[in-house]
Amino acid sequence: MEGGERKATREPLVSVVVVSHNVKDLLLDCLTALFEGTEIPFEAIVVDNHSKDGSVAAVETAFPQVKLHRMQKNSGSARAVNAGLEHASGRFVLLLGADVMVTKGCVGELADFLLVRQDAGAVGPRLIQPDGRLDPLARRAFPSPGVAFYRFSGLSRIFPHSRRFGRHNMGHLPADKPHEIDAGSASCLLVRRTAIAKIGFLDPAYRQYGEDLDLCYRLKQGGWKIFYVPSAEAVHVTGTPTRKESAKMLYEFHSAMWTFHHKHYADDLPAFGNGLYWAAIWTRWAMLSGWSALSRKPSPNP
Repeated sequence: MEGGERKATREPLVSVVVVSHNVKDLLLDCLTALFEGTEIPFEAIVVDNHSKDGSVAAVETAFPQVKLHRMQKNSGSARAVNAGLEHASGRFVLLLGADVMVTKGCVGELADFLLVRQDAGAVGPRLIQPDGRLDPLARRAFPSPGVAFYRFSGLSRIFPHSRRFGRHNMGHLPADKPHEIDAGSASCLLVRRTAIAKIGFLDPAYRQYGEDLDLCYRLKQGGWKIFYVPSAEAVHVTGTPTRKESAKMLYEFHSAMWTFHHKHYADDLPAFGNGLYWAAIWTRWAMLSGWSALSRKPSPNP
């Protein structure tokens, strides 16, 4: 751990903000991968969302060099990230999920990209699942009414590589080449701190989903570009949620979709169009919830 301590005490180029809630083992694995695989100067900030599993004590013991911020209650991921941003001093900020393990050199690759591309407000890595498949969260289009319709109707699954129908996860672009995207994922996203200072912190209206889409949308409105760089790689280890956890996640996902639409697209649509969009979102939620209840299984990935 001595090497990690030296890296954390130098003037940081990157501030890594990790939010955790009752995921002690994953959090420790996440921090281990971060300190072992990152060679550039960085600081690690862990924001604990009122965990009850001993996460705070475990981090204090294993990683005394980490800055710990304890939330008084589980107030959602956006508020927790914002609390971490308040303590960040690096030129860039890496938003990192506690269930993500960066590979060796990942953070350095992302930082190098932002150093070279002054027009880039944020950059994300090739985010992969444990089986090696690309995580769909790695590169996304904004959920405009058209993109959302293709996804809700299933056309994006039928034609995943279509420029029109598969745009949600940008399946028409090669996954092994860097390219511009609409949005990456807060699971692993390096953001320029001066850009955040101009557009503002994450919107606390999003509790569990959507805050990264909203951040990227505002970055692009502010004139910044967002990129996907596959030479940097991180592994997204997602566990299997219980039915209760899955039901809450499903609700929060659809709630975030409506929040995003209402904030960014509603003014450009007539009331009837917004009503249809609202109905589509909650009809989908009801159908997936019903499937879960009838099958007695966690709801499928939203």
